[in-house]
Order: sequence, then C-alpha cells, then structure tokens
Amino acid sequence: MNTPTLMINELFHSIQGESTWAGLPCVFVRLTGCHLRCGYCDTEYAFHEGERTTLDQIVAQIETLGPRTRLVEITGGEPLLQPNVHPLMARLADAGYTVLIETSGACDIAACDPRVIRIMDLKTPGSGEVEKNNWANLDKLNARDEVKFVLTSRADYEWARDVIQKHDLPAQVNAVLLSAAHATPATDELPGSGGLPLSDLAGWVLEDALPVRLQTQLHKLIWHPSARGV
Repeated sequence: MNTPTLMINELFHSIQGESTWAGLPCVFVRLTGCHLRCGYCDTEYAFHEGERTTLDQIVAQIETLGPRTRLVEITGGEPLLQPNVHPLMARLADAGYTVLIETSGACDIAACDPRVIRIMDLKTPGSGEVEKNNWANLDKLNARDEVKFVLTSRADYEWARDVIQKHDLPAQVNAVLLSAAHATPATDELPGSGGLPLSDLAGWVLEDALPVRLQTQLHKLIWHPSARGV
C-alpha cells in the first residue's frame, strides 16, 4: 500500500499575519507548486522547491513545532493542487486543530473538509490571473470562510468593490479582506507588479463605507519582508 505524501516547501511556527486570525500563533504548512503567476507573488520560491513528506511526518512536525498551538494554516503555492492535502486536513481536524487553508480560488473548494476554514484569494485584473478565477466557488462559501482581494490599483479596487456588492459577499462569509500589493520586480517566472499605498486603499474604503476588513501582512512588519519561515 502506498504511503500518502505531500511535496512540502516549508513547515514553520510563526504569528499569523493575515485574515481575521492575524496575531495568533500558528503552524504553517506551505505546499510546493502553483499554476498561477500573479505579478505580486511573494512566495515564488514555493513554485518548485520542496521535499516529499509523509502525512505522518507532517503531523509529527506540527506537534513538535507548536505543541501548544492549535491553529494550522495550509498554504502554498496552491495547496489544492495536491490531492493528499485533503486527508491531511481531515487528520488535523480530527486531532482538534483549527485548520485554515489559503487557496487562490482557481481550484474547486467544495472538496475541502467542512471543518476547514477556507480563505479564498480571488484574483483581480492587476494580478494578471483574473481569468483563472473559478466563479462557481462563490456559491460554495459559507459563514466561516473568508474572501481576500490583493489590489494593485484604483481599477483593482473598483473591480473588487463591484464583485463584493454584486455577490453580497459580506453577508455570505465571515470577512472580506482587502490587501494592498507591494511593489514586486519582474523575474524569470513573474511579470512583476507596482505597489499600492495602503493609505490610498484605506481612503477608498472609508469613502465608500465598504463593509470589509483592511489588512496588512503582519509578519512582514515583524520580520524582514523577504524572510522565509515566518
């Protein structure tokens, strides 16, 4: 019988930097691989780097890294590209962990264990990957899930605002999250992206009285923005 494995890019204990769970100790499991190439991506190193690891080994590392931490986030890359992420999340939920998964929304979220909290990063035009959005996912969200938009410009903001209002997302999910993209240089695999001042985004949200949560990346304020394993 084959032992189930996942390609793991990194596994670490840190402070949750985003979502409504920001500020809490959390164990992160970053999976290798992504089929998107968002211009502002800050985890390009997860596209290819990784080590094949059994689910038993992953669970043991989580228990060792954060023996008193009961919050785990599965991220990437795009974690839903690896089918064995589902038995891992079920095992963690069975063990009493609160399990978050951050997914691009380009993959079907319906297969996730119902105990898992899905943080869906809906791609804006400025990401360069808006055409990859799986719009059917919006009907599969529930009151425990969260939807995230990373914005690069005023045009992105207006696009996100229209999506939020058209689908009445604040009434459908626990939180709608807006983030301002950081300026990102082009690389061999990424087109790069201009940054959006957080003050501009805050002003637009206030002007429209949009029922959303403005968020930063807290871990990048604590540690160097390019640091791994945080």
